[in-house]
Amino acid sequence: MFNQLVGYLREADPLIQMSAVAIVFTLIGIVAALTYYRKWGWLWREWITTVDHKKIGIMYLICALLMLFRGGVDALLMRTQLAFPGMNFLDAQHYNEIFTTHGTIMILFVAMPLLFAMMNIVVPLQIGARDVAFPFLNAVSFWLFFFGALLFNLSFVLGGSPDAGWVSYPPLAELSHSPGPGINYYVLSLQISGIGSIATGINFIVTILKMRAPGMTLMRMPLFTWSVLASCIVIIFAFPAFTVALALLGLDRIAGTHFFTMQHGGNPMMYVNLFWIWGHPEVYIAILPVYGIFSEVVSTFSRKTIFGYKSMVISLMLISVIGYFVWVHHFFTMGAGPGVNSFFSVASMAVGIPTGVKVFNWLFTMFRGRIRLTLPMLWTLAFIPCFAIGGATGVMLAAAPGDYQFHNSYVVIAHFHQTLIGGAVFGLLAGMYYWWPKMFGFKLNETLGKWAFWFFNIGFYVCFMPQYALGLMGMTRRVYTYPAETGWGTLNFVSTIGAYLMGIGFLFIVVQVLYSIRYGERDTTGDPWDGRTLEWSLPSPVPHYNFAQIPTVHGRDAWWEMKQQRKEDSLFSTKELKPIHMPNNSALPFFMGLAFFVAGFGLVFNQFMIATVGLIGVVVCMLWRSLEKDTGHWISVDEIKQMEAS
Repeated sequence: MFNQLVGYLREADPLIQMSAVAIVFTLIGIVAALTYYRKWGWLWREWITTVDHKKIGIMYLICALLMLFRGGVDALLMRTQLAFPGMNFLDAQHYNEIFTTHGTIMILFVAMPLLFAMMNIVVPLQIGARDVAFPFLNAVSFWLFFFGALLFNLSFVLGGSPDAGWVSYPPLAELSHSPGPGINYYVLSLQISGIGSIATGINFIVTILKMRAPGMTLMRMPLFTWSVLASCIVIIFAFPAFTVALALLGLDRIAGTHFFTMQHGGNPMMYVNLFWIWGHPEVYIAILPVYGIFSEVVSTFSRKTIFGYKSMVISLMLISVIGYFVWVHHFFTMGAGPGVNSFFSVASMAVGIPTGVKVFNWLFTMFRGRIRLTLPMLWTLAFIPCFAIGGATGVMLAAAPGDYQFHNSYVVIAHFHQTLIGGAVFGLLAGMYYWWPKMFGFKLNETLGKWAFWFFNIGFYVCFMPQYALGLMGMTRRVYTYPAETGWGTLNFVSTIGAYLMGIGFLFIVVQVLYSIRYGERDTTGDPWDGRTLEWSLPSPVPHYNFAQIPTVHGRDAWWEMKQQRKEDSLFSTKELKPIHMPNNSALPFFMGLAFFVAGFGLVFNQFMIATVGLIGVVVCMLWRSLEKDTGHWISVDEIKQMEAS
């Protein structure tokens, strides 16, 4: 296997070789810095072994931003190749690998961890809980995600990236058409991280339903918490279908089965159905919490209670249900017949109704409100016209006869970037800016943030609006070059300029974070935005036990109501402080994730001895946890008083 990897690096594209060298030097630099500043113990105690939901959320956020950089670089490489007709910047194979990794990373290793970051950091604080229901499982979920992402990114420099598109349809993804290890990387890395996603969904459903503060009924919950509940319901029903699809594809490739090979009695359309039974609900998994973020931001920065709270809750839950009945619109052209296509066409249009309800509710909330144009509010306002265009083109694609013409064209690419970037990414950036002071104790610089906002937004429209026209002109997806006679050159060049403007916007965000670490405005109040929900009743950053006393809730927007009545202390009991029980840190989640990584790496290269060692490690970790007597620890009253005073 070692000789195989060395041979791959020798024959690889110079871009891959340079990246491998850069990765090695970066790792050396990180190890040297941790050693020089004697931070290995701090890293182990405070982060690697933590079960604190807030720190786990921050680790998700850091990983997501790193993956956003990787996925963004992939996008710029693709747009550079397509900027002019007949370009030879990338060869066909390298282009196939890049568009495959770009789509997979952006959806599963950027959108999902950004979502999990917001969930972990905010939900327990909003419902008045001291932690999630299963802190140990929460840590396991993160390390499964982390090592799944690591395994996927290794493919770039060790053995070859997957090259069958982010959907990896058979027969293209079968061993006969993709004999290298690339698709194995895809199958196993997504399988490992997907297990963590299912566990996160279960964890947060239980947390929200069973750990709310006294007085917080379901209809008093903040809308972000409602949106997370809706998203987690979709997770636990949708991800198992993807798990099965990946398992069967993996068996076809590694064990020689024929679930999806037609010449041996298999059916590739079974994979396509299983994939999209997960794949389209995945869009709602990513977008539903964003609706909750926008609801919190609009209410806070309009200084008004959200308009139509009950209709917002109903629309969130309706989307989580209707979202299961739309997946066939991804392959109307397969020939299922007018009856099937009509059903899924109507369902795909119907899902726009509850979405429209929320947009009007946000607009009515802003109406006659005292609006403050902070960074979270700017990203929220930018979402509305962007998502309106994405929704309109979605309804257009939902019409089966029209979809026959638009299928596999650049119209589809423009549409889903309009919704996933203009929806999920805009919303998650709004959430990041909104809750950043609560995470780190300081606000991000507004001036640099506005430069990032305008570069990213202008670049977005410059990049994707021309792609609608390119699709109508006949440009199809996944082409790596095109002749000048097509007339696509000018619009592709404009689109590439837009992509680079978005890249500049991302760089401004990086500079903004680095500058604000040293010079950002410190949050000394715990409530820098004059917020409405319970997380703003706590100091920033939040103590690891969250609440010295569990609050008692008397209505929606509990913290806002208490502030208006000048009775901040009435949220909390007047009883004496009591010792707080908290879970212990544990190294087992890290080692369990590492064992999954070893097993996955072995299976990628059909090295079954290595895979067996990894699987044994997984079983050992599970047995260790089953037999471990972990009763947690108590925080004394004196320690609580000392921390609250500080």
